[in-house]
Amino acid sequence: MNEDVFNTSIRKFLKVVGVTSQREIEKAVRAAIESGQLKGSESLPAKVTLSVGKVNLTYEIDGSIELN
Repeated sequence: MNEDVFNTSIRKFLKVVGVTSQREIEKAVRAAIESGQLKGSESLPAKVTLSVGKVNLTYEIDGSIELN
């Protein structure tokens, strides 16, 4: 295994995950505020599940997103 290729590939994947996740969360929160589902001062529980099938990896990360 080429460590440089491996690390670069992981970083590229995580960059896409991060940018895409932020965009989708922002869209969903703005839509929920506009519809009245959220007030805009909540703390939102959040969870990400990472999986890589061929190595049987499943990992969950819990956190929260503060709106105010």
